[in-house]
Amino acid sequence: MSSEPLVVWIDQELCTGDGLCVQYARPVFEMDLDGLAYVKDAGDELLVEPGAKTVVPVDLVKDVIASAKECPGKCIHVERASDFVEVAGPLA
Repeated sequence: MSSEPLVVWIDQELCTGDGLCVQYARPVFEMDLDGLAYVKDAGDELLVEPGAKTVVPVDLVKDVIASAKECPGKCIHVERASDFVEVAGPLA
């Protein structure tokens, strides 16, 4: 994996609420009261807008990619920040 900056977002319509993403990368993912996973920004704020993207911290790239690969709902999208080409997730 290159050191190019990545962003991640979750399609809540496909989220199954298993919470595996939170187990992989708690600083990036969080379950909300609706039982679905969302991404958080660098300030730890939950981003609940549909399609909201957050930057993947360099030290968590492997964990975030693993969460996208293991997600039962196939709803986690990891993209290059430069051109939004998916590098992990259902469209990769």
